[in-house]
Amino acid sequence: MITTRNPYTHKDLKQYKLHTAIETTQMVKGAITAFDSWKEAPVSYRVELLKKVSELLRNRNQEYADLMTQEMGKPISQGLAEIEKCAWACDFYAENAAQFLSDELIATDADESFISHDPIGTILAIMPWNFPFWQVVRFAAPTLTAGNTAILKHASNTTGCALALEQLFLDAGYPKNCFQTLLTDHEQLEKLIANDGIKGVTLTGSEKAGRAIAALAGKNLKKSVMELGGNNACIVWEDADLDKHLDTMVKARMQNTGQSCIAAKRFIVVDAIYDNFITAFKKNVQLLRSGDPADAKTEIGVMAREDLVDTLEKQIRTSVEKGAKVTLGDGRDGNYFEPTILENVTQGMPAFDEELFGPVAAIVRAKDRDDSIAIAADSKFGLGTMLFTQDIEAARKAIGSIPDGAFFINEMVKSDPRLPFGGTKNSGYGRELSKEGMLEFVNKKTIYIKK
Repeated sequence: MITTRNPYTHKDLKQYKLHTAIETTQMVKGAITAFDSWKEAPVSYRVELLKKVSELLRNRNQEYADLMTQEMGKPISQGLAEIEKCAWACDFYAENAAQFLSDELIATDADESFISHDPIGTILAIMPWNFPFWQVVRFAAPTLTAGNTAILKHASNTTGCALALEQLFLDAGYPKNCFQTLLTDHEQLEKLIANDGIKGVTLTGSEKAGRAIAALAGKNLKKSVMELGGNNACIVWEDADLDKHLDTMVKARMQNTGQSCIAAKRFIVVDAIYDNFITAFKKNVQLLRSGDPADAKTEIGVMAREDLVDTLEKQIRTSVEKGAKVTLGDGRDGNYFEPTILENVTQGMPAFDEELFGPVAAIVRAKDRDDSIAIAADSKFGLGTMLFTQDIEAARKAIGSIPDGAFFINEMVKSDPRLPFGGTKNSGYGRELSKEGMLEFVNKKTIYIKK
C-alpha cells in the first residue's frame, strides 16, 4: 500500500493499493496494443488531443494546484504557475509537432533520400515529486505526440497527482492505455525495464537513482534519458546590477522551497562585491513569507518529507564542522526549514560538493572573475550555470569554460519548452523539451530510394 501524507498538517491523505506483477504485465500489454493503432494516427489528430489537454489543464488549474499543495507542500501560487507552464508546453508542441516530426530531405545520389521520425513504442517514465505535473507533462506532451505510448511510475508521495494525470489524458480523448500510471515499488522496476514491451526509459531524479536505472536500461539495451541532480552555480561579478537582479537570484535558490534540481545552489561572489551582495541578499531572503502552503501569500512552504529535512540538516552540520558559518536561518519546525544562508563555503564541504535540496544558499567568495569561473566549473554536476554581470562580452567568453547543459546570463536557469533541457557529467544525459526532446524517443530512419 501507498499512503500519501500532507507534509504541512502531517495528516494522512489517502491510501492506494500497489499494482500486482500480473497487473503490471497487463498494463504493458495494453500499452503495446494501444501503440499499434496510436502510431498510425495522423499527427494532426494527436495534436488536437494535445490541445484538449492544454484546455483541461487551464480549466482544472486550481484543482491540480491544490493537489500538489496537499501532497508535497508546494505553495499554492507556485502550483498554479506550474499548471500554466504545463499548458504552455502542450501549446508549444501542438504548434510545432508537425514540423518537428516531418521527414528531413537529404541530397544523395538516390532519386529520393530522407530521414523519417518513427515512434519506437512504450516509454517508461520514472518521475519525482518536486514538480509532479510539470516533470510528467514535459515528457508526455512530446513523447505521446510523436506516436509513442507511456507508462508513468511516479514518486509515491504524489500518487494522487499521478492518477490525476492518467485521468487527464483519458478525459482529453486519448485512447485507452495510451498513458497509464503504474503504482509499484522500486523492486519491480528491474523486471519492468527488462520487459520487451518497454522500448525506452526516462528518469528525472537523484544521481543515485539515475545510476541504478541507467544501468538497468543499458543491461537491457533500452534507450534512456537521465535528468539528474544539480549543483548550479550563480556567479556574481563586481559589476552585477543588484538592484535589478537580486530578486531573481533569491528566487533562483528559494523557489519551490529550494527543492529544485536547477536551483542556484552555490553563489560564487567575487570579492569586490561580496559585502554589498551578502547584505542585500540576506535582507531579501528575510522578506520571504513562510507559512501555510495553501495560503496564496506564502512563498516558502514546507519540505515534502521529513527524511529530506533530516538529510539537509546533516549536510549543513557537516559543512559547519568543516568551517562553514550559518549567518541566517537554520531553524526547523517539523517539515519546515527556515531559509538559510551558509558563508565561508569551500570545496570539500557538502554545501559545495553535494546537492542541497532545500532552502539553503551556500555562499562562496571568489578572488576575481577568473577565480569565480574556475570555482563554478569545479563540480561533479553539470546541469546549469547563471552569471550576473553587465559585461556581456566577457560573459560570452566564459560560456565555453563551464561544460554544463545550460548557461544563463542575467537570468536564473529555468526550463522552457522552446529550448532543450538537460545536463552533463553526473547531472545525466539526453535532452527534454524543444525539438531535441521530441526526437529522443523516435527512430531516425534512413530512407533511400532509387527508381
